[in-house]
Amino acid sequence: MSAKRDGQGPHTHFDFSTLSARDRYKLLIGTVIPRPIAFVTTVDEHGAPNAAPFSFFNCLSADPAIVAIGVENHADMKFKDTGHNIRMTEEFTVNIVDDAMVDAMNVCAVPFPSDVDELGKAGLTAVKGTHVGCPRIEEAPASLECRRYITLAVGKSREIILGLVLGCFVRDGIANPLTKHVDQRKMDAIGRLGGHGYSRIRDQFDLPTMSVAEWEKRERGEALLRAETD
Repeated sequence: MSAKRDGQGPHTHFDFSTLSARDRYKLLIGTVIPRPIAFVTTVDEHGAPNAAPFSFFNCLSADPAIVAIGVENHADMKFKDTGHNIRMTEEFTVNIVDDAMVDAMNVCAVPFPSDVDELGKAGLTAVKGTHVGCPRIEEAPASLECRRYITLAVGKSREIILGLVLGCFVRDGIANPLTKHVDQRKMDAIGRLGGHGYSRIRDQFDLPTMSVAEWEKRERGEALLRAETD
């Protein structure tokens, strides 16, 4: 049984074929929320590091272990540093952003020239990669070292890069080495919202998926309750 929420009313339809790219963007980032943030570290062909945050990011598969990031290049399709570096080296590392890293992440979003070390400007510590040549960020609660799996060209200036996760680093005390269960509250990760908004994950609840038998039992109980109150 699905309940109608108080205040739930009619919906406004937006036909994306009639909207500008900017308006589509505003609707997408305002409705697909919260989005996890990939704080991506790469190196160029000369070994110089780069760091930049991306909120078009998610985990798409566990077998194989695949993550995806959406990278917007310049309008003339000249690659920004992250896209260029992944093309040159085939590698990148996704660092998860916790609440303590928010300001440093924001510093790395500043459009510095390509020869500027964003990690140094943000006061973050680069740790030599294990499976890849690019560094991970020591302050991050978790990092995923990836090899480029495939790149999809989307539209005039955007690419979707799929990465095969080769290894994962999780801060001690967050993941159980035996069960591999992660304490998500200790991760203290942040998510991206629309505009300049961000969210925290500290307000959580558990909701186990029901079996058919459990759902039927619940329906019978609710039917009996309705019969008693009628």
